[in-house]
Amino acid sequence: MYAVTRRLLSLPALLLRSEVSTKAELLVLRHENAVLRRQVPRVRYEPSDRLWLAALSSLIPRHRWAEIFSITPATLLAWHRQLVVKKWDYSQRRRPGRPSNRAGSIHGRGV
Repeated sequence: MYAVTRRLLSLPALLLRSEVSTKAELLVLRHENAVLRRQVPRVRYEPSDRLWLAALSSLIPRHRWAEIFSITPATLLAWHRQLVVKKWDYSQRRRPGRPSNRAGSIHGRGV
């Protein structure tokens, strides 16, 4: 009975340790990020990097962006705007001229 009780009481400690471990890992990654920022003069972000950073920025409060991201909030917002514009850009789908007449086949009339 003692062993079972001891294991049950150690469960919250394991959960808290996991949370502490996760926070420590986050602090290590933030410090490594700060060190790398000092060494690299300018980082080139690929479109996939921009997509991830713009998407993840919505999960983080805006007042903390300066602490977390190596880019300015204006840059993040610009990337987000560009992604939205690309998503809703129908210029490649439109064809010049009158749309095709498919009404005859829709209403049951044969062509």
